[in-house]
Amino acid sequence: MPLRELQEPELIQISEADIGRAAVLFSTPMCGTCKVAERMLEVAEAAGVDYPLSKININFAPRLRERWRIASVPCLVVLKNGQLVRQEYAMRSVDYLYSLLKD
Repeated sequence: MPLRELQEPELIQISEADIGRAAVLFSTPMCGTCKVAERMLEVAEAAGVDYPLSKININFAPRLRERWRIASVPCLVVLKNGQLVRQEYAMRSVDYLYSLLKD
């Protein structure tokens, strides 16, 4: 199932809410590595990650890009109760991402 695409205002709401865990892939449409990362996350989600995985176009998220100091794409941001707990730039494998998201 494709990752849900968020707009910056939605992601700001998520980052300000106490809603448990969430993960968001920052990417751009013309980035080949981002497409691979997105597909890997779709597989990890199907394998049983029990919280929402989404994506956002970094070009349309300047406030969050600045707030979280995102240096490049793809970048997987993991949130817990609205707080940034991890940024991952290396999407090594589906197994790696699944383990990262299950922790």
